[in-house]
Amino acid sequence: MLFRRAAAKNTADEADLDEANADEQDLDEHGGLPADLEIDHLDEDQIADDQTYEEQVNDPSQKVPARSGRFGRSRGFLSSPLSALRRGGRVDERTLDELEEALLLADVGISTTNFLLTDVRAKLRSKELGGDATSLVAYLEGAVLGLFGDDDRELHYADVGTTVWLFVGVNGVGKTTSIGKLAHRETAAGRRVVLAAGDTFRAAAGEQLALWAQRSNVDIVQGADGADPSSVLFDAIAHAHARGADLVLGDSAGRLHNKANLMEELKKVRRVADREPGHVTEVLLVLDATTGQNGLAQAREFAQAVGVTGIILTKLDGTAKGGIVLAIQHEMDLPIKLVGLGEGIDDLATFDPSEFTSALFAS
Repeated sequence: MLFRRAAAKNTADEADLDEANADEQDLDEHGGLPADLEIDHLDEDQIADDQTYEEQVNDPSQKVPARSGRFGRSRGFLSSPLSALRRGGRVDERTLDELEEALLLADVGISTTNFLLTDVRAKLRSKELGGDATSLVAYLEGAVLGLFGDDDRELHYADVGTTVWLFVGVNGVGKTTSIGKLAHRETAAGRRVVLAAGDTFRAAAGEQLALWAQRSNVDIVQGADGADPSSVLFDAIAHAHARGADLVLGDSAGRLHNKANLMEELKKVRRVADREPGHVTEVLLVLDATTGQNGLAQAREFAQAVGVTGIILTKLDGTAKGGIVLAIQHEMDLPIKLVGLGEGIDDLATFDPSEFTSALFAS
């Protein structure tokens, strides 16, 4: 395994990187990093949560105890209202009001809740839907599954050159862990992977990614603290291309989605990563399922800034209510491609809408 350190500026092929950035001004003189890129805009609980989640058990191959269904506790956010509905037998306006409250409490959101129940109410009035609980539950389950449509949930690879997947999101959502687990999965599938430690700001981010590189037996390119993340990505792509690697997984510094200058820096990273021989085929937004509707706001801003191609939803096995899955799908039309279902190295799964929906409506 090779560890290379990029210097704070351009340490790959300087001429190539200068050409790649010729039409882009650095945001300031601090190696391309915004002057106000300070950690004090994060609260201590968020930082602690990030470090706790990113630090995996010493033996990541150790399996976690078997769960009752892959979606853990998320299967329960509709269980109580649906059980009450099934016991009641008949459906009336009070029943629908209680169901509406349950959906809102589960982080489904006003827009998606209204979309689902407005249709239900209309069909009840027109007698297209029977007034019994069994018919209502069956129809609602079909409507929820219909939210997911036939979206493409595959992870894509470039036909030529070096495939690059970028990972974006705020601090504390599990970006580094998701990258590590994907590196393990892609290596097991026979692909040669290089990790790019593009989070040159957060303390210990590079060390955490280096640990995952060691576990997965893949190369990593790191930058000095405060290095321009674009140069780190550029060096990683050049390194991967020179050695015939298939895939670069690029980490990025966690940033608040409502900080315009930080999002501008991320756009620069995206542009540089997409220069030959690199080809960005995925920009994956990592969201914490426990953040509820705030995750929807994050998705909007990141999608607008860097052209997000899909969502990785982490911590769906924990205390997440799960309704944010429906809100993201309905309001953003962004495919949820992967979900984190545990702390084991194999616990990053392809999202299956049918399995998720079945779990929600399980009696």
